[in-house]
Amino acid sequence: MLPASIPLNGSWRLLPVETFAQGYYPPDDDAWIAQDLPAHWQQHPLLERYSGKLVYRKRFELADAQKSAVEHPPATVRHWLRFNGIFYWSQPYFNGVELGCHEGYFFPQEYEVSNWVAAENTVVVEVDCPDEHDKSGKRLITGVFSHWDCIDPQTNPGGIWLPVELIRTGSVRAQEIQLQSEHVSDAAAELRFQATLDSATAQDVTLRWTFAPHNFAGAVQTIEQRRSLAQGPQTLGGSVEIRDPQLWWTHDMGHPNLYQVTLAVLCDGQVSDQQSFSYGIRTFRMDNWIAYLNNVRLFIKGNNYGPGDTRIATMTREAFDRDLRLAQECHMNMLRVHAHVEHPAFYEAANAAGILIWQDFPLHWLYRREILPEARRQAVQMVRLLNNHPSVAMWCMHNEPIYTTDTKDQRLATRLRIYASVFIFSWNRDVMDTQLKQLVEAEDQTRPVVRSSGEYAVPFLRPGTDGHYYYGWYIVYGRLHSWPKIVRQFPNNIRFVTEFGTQSFPNLESSLKFMDADITKIDWQHLTERHHFQPDILEHWLSWRGVHSLAELIEMSQEYQIQINRFYIDRLRLAKYRPTGGIVPFMFHDSNPAIQWSIVDYWRVPKRSYAAMQLAFSPQYLFTIFDGESFPVAVPQEIPIYVVNDAHQEVTVQVQAILTAPDGRELARIERSLDLPADCMTVELERLRLTPTIVGTYCLKLTMQPEGGQIQIQQYDMIVAPARNRLTQKR
Repeated sequence: MLPASIPLNGSWRLLPVETFAQGYYPPDDDAWIAQDLPAHWQQHPLLERYSGKLVYRKRFELADAQKSAVEHPPATVRHWLRFNGIFYWSQPYFNGVELGCHEGYFFPQEYEVSNWVAAENTVVVEVDCPDEHDKSGKRLITGVFSHWDCIDPQTNPGGIWLPVELIRTGSVRAQEIQLQSEHVSDAAAELRFQATLDSATAQDVTLRWTFAPHNFAGAVQTIEQRRSLAQGPQTLGGSVEIRDPQLWWTHDMGHPNLYQVTLAVLCDGQVSDQQSFSYGIRTFRMDNWIAYLNNVRLFIKGNNYGPGDTRIATMTREAFDRDLRLAQECHMNMLRVHAHVEHPAFYEAANAAGILIWQDFPLHWLYRREILPEARRQAVQMVRLLNNHPSVAMWCMHNEPIYTTDTKDQRLATRLRIYASVFIFSWNRDVMDTQLKQLVEAEDQTRPVVRSSGEYAVPFLRPGTDGHYYYGWYIVYGRLHSWPKIVRQFPNNIRFVTEFGTQSFPNLESSLKFMDADITKIDWQHLTERHHFQPDILEHWLSWRGVHSLAELIEMSQEYQIQINRFYIDRLRLAKYRPTGGIVPFMFHDSNPAIQWSIVDYWRVPKRSYAAMQLAFSPQYLFTIFDGESFPVAVPQEIPIYVVNDAHQEVTVQVQAILTAPDGRELARIERSLDLPADCMTVELERLRLTPTIVGTYCLKLTMQPEGGQIQIQQYDMIVAPARNRLTQKR
C-alpha cells in the first residue's frame, strides 16, 4: 500500500467558549457554527469581531479500502494527523486522545495516531488567538498580524488557516528533508542533506533521490543510498552529487532553473513514504551588504511585502503569481517578507518567478522578555520550514525592536522613548535578537542573518544593519533634505536601505470602494481608525484639507509619494556599490483596503507611483540630483546628469537632456549615444552650468532609449526664488 494523504478540509463545526473543557464538548446543536476550512474564524459572518477561544470539530469516515486497512491493519501501516498551520495556540484531540499543545502559527504540527484511527473518527482542536493589549510587551510571535500600522486593528487572525490531513505511510515516515547547495561548479554540485525519519522498528532502508528538471529540459538523475535506522525518530545526514547542475537565477540575471526533488524511503523494496518539493541549486552571499548570486554581483531593487491579504488563508498560488509578475515588471529582484511568514504558496511562486526573498522572523516592535525560549524554538522552525526554497536568500530576526505603539503618536515624550530604544538600549535587540541571530547562523550557514532591521550604524557603538528613513513623512525624522546631510556624515547607513516612503490614496475607483465620493461626507475618523490614514502627518507636509474633491486629494497624495520615492531612489542609485547594495522601499501592496505607503492597492490596481517606481528602477537609468529645495536667482548652479546600467550585459543607449527656462526658452541640449558596461556603477555623463536670470520653475527633461528597448522620459523641476526671499517648500 503506497503512502497517501487524506484531506480533512471542507466543513468543520466551530464553538465559541469561555474556557476549554479538555476535548469534551456537547453534541452538534445550534450552538455550533459550520465553516469551510482552511479559513480564519473572523471570515464567518457570526464571528467577524471575535477574538476569544474557539473549539473546532470534524467527524469523518474512511473510504472502504481505508476502512479495511484500519480494521485489518498490516504491521507496516501507520497514520499521522497533520495540521499545517493554526493561529496561534492549539490543543488537538483525536478520537478523544489528547495529542499535545502547540504554539506558533506558521509551521506544521504532526502526531502519529496509528493506535487510535478507526473507520469513524473525530478530530477536536482547541484554538486560542487572543488580542495583544500590551503593545509594548507583546506575547504572540505573529509579527504584523497582531500589531501593525498597515492592518485593521480589529482584525484577529485566529483559526485553522492551512490544510489539515491524515497521512498514511509504511513503517518509516519521512518527516522533514533539508537540502543545501554547498560546492557548486559547472560539472557538478554537492548538496548536503538532513533527513528526519521516524521508523517503527530498527531496520535497513534505501533512500532513493530523484532530481527531475521542473522548468527546463534535462535528464532525470536518480541516486540510491542504503542506511540503517534505529527505532523511533532520527536525523540522517549526508550528501548527493548532481551532474551538470542548472543553476537558479533571478529573473533579471537568467532563468530560475528548478528541480523537482523526491526522496522515497524504501523498506524491503516498497515505498514506505516520500516527500517531493521544488529546489534550485544556487549560492548567495553578502559582502559588506553587496549581494552575490552564484558568485555574480547584483544590485538589489525590491520592496516590502506585507501579508498577501489580511486573511492570509484566502491567498492562492494564482494570486501570488500575479503579485510577483507586478514585481518583475517593476524591475524588482527582491521582496522583503515584512515581519511575518507568508502562505506556503508564496515561496513556490517566488521560486518560479526568480525573485529573491529577504525573510523576516515574525517579531515586530517590542515583546516581553519571557518569550525568549519560544522565540528561539520558532526561529529554528522557520529556518527548517523555508530552507529548501532557493528564493529565500537571507534571514532577519526582528523588525524595528524599538518603542512603538502607534506610529501616529508624534508627541515629544514618545519621541524620547523612541530615541532611547534606538540609540541607548533595547532588550529585544541587544539580548533577544542577538541570541536569535547566533542560533540561526548555527542552523543555516549558507545564508546571511541580520540581527534586526532598522539598526543605524553608530560610530564606536555598533556597525548597524539596513536603514529605515522617513524624512519627509514622520515628523520625528524631519525634512526630506535633511537626509543627504546625515548620509554624508554616516555613509554606512545607506549600505542597504529597506524602508522609506509616504502614504497615498488609492486610485479613485478603488478609493470609492471604502469611502464616500463626496469629500465633504468622508468619515476621516473611520479612515484613520480602520484604514491606516495618518491625516495630521500628511497635513504637516501638504495642506490637503483645503482640496475640493477626492480626485484632487488622490492626485496630490500620489504626486507627493512619487517625488519622495524618487528622491531616495535617485540618491541611492548614485551610491550604487559605493556603498549601497540594495534599495527596498516601503511598501508593495495593501493587505486590506487602505491609505498607506503602497504602490499597488488592495485590489492590485497600480497607483501612479507604481509606474514612477518602475521608471526609477529601470535597468538603464538617466537622472539628476538637485542639492537643495530651491535656488536663488543670479547665482551660478551646476546640474549633474548621471547614468547607470544594472543589466548584466553591455547596453547601448541614446540619451537626451533638454533644459528650459520658466518662459519656455531652451537653454541647453545634450544628445549622446554611449555604451554602458554591464552592471556598472553610476557615472556622471555631463554637468550643465546655469545662472538663472528669472524667478520660476526651470525644467530638465531627460530622455533615454536603450537599444531595442522602450523610451524613458522623466522631468525634474528646479525652483528658482528671489535671492533676498528664498522660497522654501514643506517637502
